[in-house]
Amino acid sequence: MAHDDNSGAELAAAASSDHGPENNVSTGTAVVANDAVENPGFPPHRQRVTDLNPKKERTAERTVYTLFYLSIIGSVWAIAAYMLFPIEPENLLSVRLNNLFIGVGVALALLGIGIGAVHWAKALMADHETIDERHPVRGTDETRARAVEIFETANEESGFGRRTLIRNSLLGALVAFPLPAVVLFRGLAPEGQDPVALLNETAWEAGTRLARDPSGVPIKASDVTLGSAFHVIPEGLSEMDHMLEEKAKAIVLLMRLKPEDLNEREDRKGWSYDGIVAYSKVCTHVGCPVALYEQQTHHLLCPCHQSQFDVTNHCAVIFGPAARPLPQLPIAVDDEGYLIAQSDFQEAVGPSFWERH
Repeated sequence: MAHDDNSGAELAAAASSDHGPENNVSTGTAVVANDAVENPGFPPHRQRVTDLNPKKERTAERTVYTLFYLSIIGSVWAIAAYMLFPIEPENLLSVRLNNLFIGVGVALALLGIGIGAVHWAKALMADHETIDERHPVRGTDETRARAVEIFETANEESGFGRRTLIRNSLLGALVAFPLPAVVLFRGLAPEGQDPVALLNETAWEAGTRLARDPSGVPIKASDVTLGSAFHVIPEGLSEMDHMLEEKAKAIVLLMRLKPEDLNEREDRKGWSYDGIVAYSKVCTHVGCPVALYEQQTHHLLCPCHQSQFDVTNHCAVIFGPAARPLPQLPIAVDDEGYLIAQSDFQEAVGPSFWERH
């Protein structure tokens, strides 16, 4: 019995030693968890040079409104460049100059506003730390009164109502910078012509041969091997009036698949030739050139917004923002073996517009 009592005492002591550290650890953990982290507060405020030196403040103010005035000059220059450097038919240099000078004006207009606003905020607006207290979102009288107070404080801190040169130059820049876009969009519609009719018609007509882009060399059906893709324009396009405008609507991608891979509708079975099909390159989303052909999947990809079209199913949309299939150009072969168009596209190419039939 004595041996048993000693064994029981040893077991009790062992149990006590086993649980002791655990209790100490858990107690220590509880003490640490209850220790609150002291709020360090805001770091010492560092005043800017414009806060300390009135001369520097006036220099910063002059810099800001000068940038806003430069933005106005850029907007006016973009409009003037549109008129001074018009695009002339068959003159690629005029296209480059037009794009260059208009782009410089628009860039100056946008950069002037952007850099001026950033410099205004960093150098002149109030520079002190605040605490944004969380509170319930309610439309009470107190909330509305506080909103008015915030706007008044923001006006005072930004100096919008007090710094009249900055305010007026900013308003002038904001009014001026959209004007180049208005003028440029107006020039998209040819004067004296119906834009709806122009968008519904292209340079393709019955008997026009398909030619390589940009060489203009006609394409024979035997040239189009299985799995190949050709960038195509109408033959004689370079001799047409308004060549660039006509090319923008008439560009085509020509591909050859196995005839059994084409799932053609009954009314379009005569639009292809021995597995050769032709589709407009103008994406039906916003008009980007669809020029990437995946030979194995038979998919066409628009690089701008990743719309994908299935060539085996009349270029139906299988992915992306495009809402309609690419228009198909009906093709055939003439007596000399050259690929020709049976007619123009049966629908308007490119993005949708209000008067689209």
